[in-house]
Amino acid sequence: MSDDRKYRQRGYQDSGQRGPKGPRPPKPPQERAPGRVLQDASGPKTPNLMSAHEVFRCARCGNLLAVPVAADAKCSRCGVDIHSCIQCVSFDTSARWECAQSAKLPARVAPKDERNDCVFFTPRTTVERQTSTPGAPSGETTSARKAFDDLFK
Repeated sequence: MSDDRKYRQRGYQDSGQRGPKGPRPPKPPQERAPGRVLQDASGPKTPNLMSAHEVFRCARCGNLLAVPVAADAKCSRCGVDIHSCIQCVSFDTSARWECAQSAKLPARVAPKDERNDCVFFTPRTTVERQTSTPGAPSGETTSARKAFDDLFK
């Protein structure tokens, strides 16, 4: 090696003295380390995935709404009309007349948050992960809460 090289780390412009150029010998089988779980022959473990469900939420406040929408329904929390453009799956602010179905519409519908009788209305639903478990009935206490209370008796 000459000292006029810019980079002196190992492996940069080596003179070609690399390891043997043949197939590598097989590795000996490793013993199982304590606490390490080996995969079986059937494949990798499947993770516990949360279940998903389809929900319809208010575009203004995020309140959970019922999917069959009546023509005169309003959100119980904020009072906005549910059968309106902002609650529709075709509502798109970048499209003409702010609707993905604008080619089929005869005229622009305005305002977008008031009730209308659009025939193309479909509630905008989203798929959410179910992160909570169903609550216990009001008369029963959960086992974790009961165990906690039993600590102080």
